[in-house]
Amino acid sequence: MSKVKYYYDSDTLSYKKIERRKRNTFKYASIFILGSALFGFLFVFLASQFIQSPKERALARELQHMELQYQLLNKKMDEAQAVLANVEQRDNAIYRLYFAANPIPEEQRKAGFGGINRYKALEGFDNSKIIIDANKRMDILLKQIVVQSKSLDEIAILAEDKEKFLASIPAIQPINTEDLTRMASGYGYRTDPFTKVRKFHYGMDFTAPQGTPIYAAGDGVVTRADNSATGYGNHIRIDHGYGYVTLYAHLYKYNVRPNQKVKRGDLIGFVGSTGRSEAPHLHYEVFKDDERINPINFYYGNLSAEEYSKLLEHASLENQSLD
Repeated sequence: MSKVKYYYDSDTLSYKKIERRKRNTFKYASIFILGSALFGFLFVFLASQFIQSPKERALARELQHMELQYQLLNKKMDEAQAVLANVEQRDNAIYRLYFAANPIPEEQRKAGFGGINRYKALEGFDNSKIIIDANKRMDILLKQIVVQSKSLDEIAILAEDKEKFLASIPAIQPINTEDLTRMASGYGYRTDPFTKVRKFHYGMDFTAPQGTPIYAAGDGVVTRADNSATGYGNHIRIDHGYGYVTLYAHLYKYNVRPNQKVKRGDLIGFVGSTGRSEAPHLHYEVFKDDERINPINFYYGNLSAEEYSKLLEHASLENQSLD
C-alpha cells in the first residue's frame, strides 16, 4: 500500500492530501527514464574516452608498433640515401669523367612522380601522413636506384670498350730492344738507299739479324700476310679496330695467316730482307684512319723512359733508310 502524502496550504492554514494524477506519474516516469538514459549514455561516452577495452588496448599496441616500424624504415632509408648519394657522386665525378661520358643531371636523378595521385588509397586514415610519406620516399629511392643502376650498366659497357680499346691500339715496339742491332731510320725525310734521293720515309726501320722474332703491337685481326704489295716483300697487316692498322714489312717468313686473331705480344713473323730492302730489318708503319702516322708515339707499352729517349734520338736523325 502506497503512502499517503500531504502538503501544507498556507491559505487555509491546513494540511491537504496530495492527489497523484496518472498524467503526472507518466511525466515523472518519462523524465526519470530519459535522465537515466542520458546519464547512461554520458557514462558510456566518458568511459569510451578514458577507459580502453582489451581489444582497443591491443589495437593501440599494434599502432604503436607500426609507428615504430615506420620510424625504423625511415632511418634505414636515410642510410640507403646516404650510400646512394656517395655512389652518385663517384659516378659523376670519377667513373663517367674517366670514360668521357656526360654526368647524369641532378634533376634527372632527383625527379619525383607527377601526374596522378599514386597514394589516394592511403588517404583518410589516422596515420595516413606517415604512411604516404614513407611510400613516397621509398618510390623516389627506388627510382634513383634504377637510374644509378642503368648508369653503372653504361659505365660497365664503356669500361669494357675502353679495356678493349687500350688492348687494341699498337702500344709496343715490335722487336725486343735486346734483339736490335740498331734503330736504322725513323719517320720523316730520309735518303733513299737505291736512288740516293731525299724522300719521305713513312715508317721506322729496326735493324736486326734475319730470323729475329717480330711481335704484334696490339690486339687485332691479320688482314694480309703476303708479298703482293710493291716494295714491301713479305709483309703482314693487322687491323686493330678503332681506325688503327699496323704494317710489318720485309719479313723472312710468317707465323700467322689472314683472318687470324692475334693478341698484343704474339709472335707473328721473323725479320728478313725481302722486297725493296738493302739489309735484314723490319720496316714498321702505323695507320690511323688510312693515314700513315709516326710510330714513335706508340711504344709506351714495353720501353722504359731511358730506352724511349734513346729511340727518339736515333729516330730523329735524318740518315739513309734501308728501304
